[in-house]
Amino acid sequence: MTFAPFPDTAAAADPVDPPFGVHSICHTLAVSDATLERFAWLGDNLAVAIWTRETREAETAYEQPGHHTLSCYLDGGHRTERQKLPGRYGAPSRLCALPGDHESRWWVRGHMHFVHLYFLPEHFTRRAIRELDREPRELTLADRTYFEDARIASLCQSLVNDRWEDADGRLRANETAHEVLSLLLRSQGVSRTNAALKGGLAVATRRRLRDYIDSHLTQALTLGELADVANLSEYHLSRMFRVSFGLPPHAWIAQQRVERARELLRTTSLPLADVATRCGYANASHFSHRFREAVGAAPIVYRSAMRDEETQ
Repeated sequence: MTFAPFPDTAAAADPVDPPFGVHSICHTLAVSDATLERFAWLGDNLAVAIWTRETREAETAYEQPGHHTLSCYLDGGHRTERQKLPGRYGAPSRLCALPGDHESRWWVRGHMHFVHLYFLPEHFTRRAIRELDREPRELTLADRTYFEDARIASLCQSLVNDRWEDADGRLRANETAHEVLSLLLRSQGVSRTNAALKGGLAVATRRRLRDYIDSHLTQALTLGELADVANLSEYHLSRMFRVSFGLPPHAWIAQQRVERARELLRTTSLPLADVATRCGYANASHFSHRFREAVGAAPIVYRSAMRDEETQ
C-alpha cells in the first residue's frame, strides 16, 4: 500500500522533519492493511491521524515506537484483540494507551475506524509539575488496552470533527489534544516503581524558582540569577533543574512565556506589542514568531479563535 505518512495538511505548523517517529506507527499500520485518511501536525509536537481498515485478518506488532499513542475506536474493532489479553475486544469509544517503550502484538480482524493522538513522553511528564506538583520522573503513561472513559472518548470525537486544514481548526484541535493529555495524566498515569529519584531539586527550591521565574518573565533571566535563588552553583542548578522540570532552564522559561502569552491573548485586548513586553519578548515581531513556533498559529489568529469559541 502506498501512502504519505506526513501530508501537508499542517505543514505551516511544524518543521518538515517530524519531531518523533510517527513513521514507525504508519509502517506498522500499513503492514496490517490500514489506510490513512487524514493526518496533521497540531503544533506543540502533537500529531493526529484517522485510520480505517477493512476485512482481511492480520497480525500487527508495535515495537517501542518512542512516542506515546492514544487510540480511540470510532467504529468497528469488535473482533480485534491483543494477543496476551485474549477475549477482550475493541468497540466504538474504547481506548488504548500505548507508551513509547511498549511492545505488543495484535490480531486485527474485520472493519475498524479509529483516531490516533501521538505525543511525546515529555508532554505527559511536564504536566506532572504544572498540574500535580509531582516530579516528572515519578509518572509514566500506563499501558492500557480497551479501557473506557466517556470524556476522553468525546474529546477524541471532537478531534475527528475539527477542520485541521485551517489555522483556527488546528488551534481548536491543539487545545482539545492538550485537554486529553491532562485527563490522561490523572486517569492513566502510574508511578514508576524503579525510578531513581536522585539529583533533583527539593520541593521548596523548585517552588521558589517557579515563583521567581513567574515574577521576572518580563526580564532577561540568567543562569546565575537562578543559581542564586536556588543557592546552588550554575553547574548544579542546570543539571538539577533539568532533572526536576524535565527541560533545561531556557526551554522551560520559554514555555512559561508562551503560557503567559496565551492567557493574555485569551483574557485581555492588549496590543501585541504590550503582550510581547509583559512576556519578556524583544518586540512584537519576535513574539509573533516564537508564539507561532510553539502554538502552531499566529497570536492574532489564536485570539480570534478564542473569541469565536466564547461566542458560540
